[in-house]
Amino acid sequence: MESFTLTALLNKSAKDFPNRRAVSLSGRLDLTHAQLQQIVDHAASLLISAGINPGDVVALTFPNTIEFVVMFLAVIRCRATAAPLNQAYTAEEFEFYLSDSESKLLIMPQEPILPALTAASKLKIPHVTSTLDFQSKRVTLSTESESVPDAVDGVVNDSSDVALFLHTSGTTSRPKGVPLTQLNLASSVLNIKSVYKLTESDSTVLVLPLFHVHGLLAGLLSSLVAGAAVALPAAGRFSASTFWKDMVSYNATWYTAVPTIHQIILDRHVSKPEPAYPKLRFIRSCSASLAPVIMERLEEAFGAPVLEAYAMTEAAHLMASNPLPEDGPHKPGSVGRPIGQEMAILNENGVVQPVGVSGEVCIRGPNVTKGYKNNPEGNKAAFQFGWFHTGDVGFLDEDGFLHLVGRIKELINRGGEKISPIEVDAVLLSHPDIAQAVAFGVPDEKYGEEINCAIIPREGSNIDEDEVLSFCKKNLATFKVPKKVFITDSLPKTATGKIQRRLVAEHFLAQISTAKVPKFGA
Repeated sequence: MESFTLTALLNKSAKDFPNRRAVSLSGRLDLTHAQLQQIVDHAASLLISAGINPGDVVALTFPNTIEFVVMFLAVIRCRATAAPLNQAYTAEEFEFYLSDSESKLLIMPQEPILPALTAASKLKIPHVTSTLDFQSKRVTLSTESESVPDAVDGVVNDSSDVALFLHTSGTTSRPKGVPLTQLNLASSVLNIKSVYKLTESDSTVLVLPLFHVHGLLAGLLSSLVAGAAVALPAAGRFSASTFWKDMVSYNATWYTAVPTIHQIILDRHVSKPEPAYPKLRFIRSCSASLAPVIMERLEEAFGAPVLEAYAMTEAAHLMASNPLPEDGPHKPGSVGRPIGQEMAILNENGVVQPVGVSGEVCIRGPNVTKGYKNNPEGNKAAFQFGWFHTGDVGFLDEDGFLHLVGRIKELINRGGEKISPIEVDAVLLSHPDIAQAVAFGVPDEKYGEEINCAIIPREGSNIDEDEVLSFCKKNLATFKVPKKVFITDSLPKTATGKIQRRLVAEHFLAQISTAKVPKFGA
């Protein structure tokens, strides 16, 4: 009997829904679940013929392409570990990630990604390119080895196989390596499938990069396991100008994105509305806090409930989510109820906190990693009192909904008053002339830390610092009002569109003085 694995779930989809669409490349190619499985098995046989053994780490760096989807699943199918990497990394970053993951092979598109090549050559890691022939529906690899057509037939996946290796985004320190097993991934995709009731009738367009758990688990893998369909944008990445066209042509029923992308979609809706929008079951938001005012605008614009969720790499993505309307109300400002795992709010001594009292959000369940790679110190800190510690501060309300206050290390300590930057963000974003906003702490001689914020005004607005401050004074307690406002046309973001407060703080403080202001974080 095959153990509980992501591979077994994907096999079941191919058997149950062989002729339903699984993956499309916008306007160019459609593959059914059965076709996808055949292509993946063939690609896995090519990898085995090229010398890939169970447990080997295979790095992949691609845009969001069919080749990435096939090769990612093929690596997992032959019991190896897939390590997806952002193609925008520098050579130095590739060197760190390839070396830290101990990759045995690098796979990339035919058009080479030069920084990745440079790093692989320096580390003496072999690389191959992968191409899908649209006519024969077969993948080719640029290897010299003789291929054994059905080499993967005798390979049985195990729930303990490490299938995915990712790094944390390193908001406060060096990125930590997170191994996720077939069991972790299978548990997570079933949690996602169940809370959103995904079925073979669902369809989505992938707007997020697949080298990150949000796009990979919530967008791609949960859809495939449900027998549902995904479409990849033709350009290999999100484009506001083609997003709704793809959503309409593929009869999309939902999509998931980070707040930054939701805001881009909203702004375009205001400036260039579409002639028609698809009827969506729901819109999902995750990976960063969604201000209640943005949720309200999205629901009004697109006529679908917006369900905010809470997730992280170490939990193989999903930890909590707001429910679909038929399962109860969703709460603006809350990331919903725990899904498929235990959750507790603990104080620093490991004592569970009562309803309404803030503490560290802690979880445990089959979707959670067993520990960081080669990082005993990180593991000691993260796995105390029998729970995984998320590093987030929050509280559970009387209905069991989680409300996040902020990252422990991002809470602003102004003279002993702990201030949630998320709360300040939400007030700033409720101003009609502010498109994007982020509050952050800066060193201060008198209070230890003071609040600053950066805003991007709406197009055509002339909002100034005085107006922002006077609005904050009306809507926030005096000690929470930012001391300084930076008005800008862009904010530093991670590759997944997440705004990191540390990066924003460094960016704007450096503009004032490089001499007096220390760098945040390690």
